[in-house]
Amino acid sequence: MPRALEAEGVTVRFGGLVAVNGVSLALDEGAILGLIGPNGAGKSTLFNALTGYVKARGQVSFYGRRVDRLQPYARTRLGMGRTFQIERPFEGLTVLENVLIPAFLRAAGPAEAERVAYAALEQVGLADRALQPSSDLNLARRRRLELAKALAVQPKVLFLDELMAGLNPPALKEMIGFVRSLADSGLAIIMVEHIMEAVTELCEEVIVLAFGEKIAHGTPQVVMNDERVVEAYLGGADE
Repeated sequence: MPRALEAEGVTVRFGGLVAVNGVSLALDEGAILGLIGPNGAGKSTLFNALTGYVKARGQVSFYGRRVDRLQPYARTRLGMGRTFQIERPFEGLTVLENVLIPAFLRAAGPAEAERVAYAALEQVGLADRALQPSSDLNLARRRRLELAKALAVQPKVLFLDELMAGLNPPALKEMIGFVRSLADSGLAIIMVEHIMEAVTELCEEVIVLAFGEKIAHGTPQVVMNDERVVEAYLGGADE
């Protein structure tokens, strides 16, 4: 069976700046791959390249199908869902209406879209707030709404961009539980994350980026003891 997601030699240039340089990765169904690195390492740019939001060189395959020339909406329709680093709900709409919008991308009609949207809200624990204005949600619930919107496209591969940032300990634990349950259901997940508690609890493998290049790849325990990773985060042992 083909990998859920494979990328070979992904490179992104902005003029003379190489933001991502020849990064390769592979992800199987039900697996969680962490993508970590210091600020400015190219993590979100790599996400944008894999999901089609920036132009990139290299190959990206989704369940054996080349998708690197497809537009973002086409990749989404195939089953690539994502959250964004800064959540921006439609504040004039209810929680349900926010999730209905992405649900229509793949649903056959209004009834199916509503069923899918409610199912996504149920998964993230927001079904009881479906008719509440999204502007009333606190940070933790806004993050859950962002996750529900990504789930509403019925993804096979889910991209989570710093979904845990800023959450207090109870909300963080809850979000880790949501993500673990998604992987247990067979969903393939790749996550950019700075919260190492989430990375170590969730990720079987971790890729570390620095200055747009992959500098380490392995289990969370292995990469966090890698001298190159320590230097990238801390500037070297003498500092």
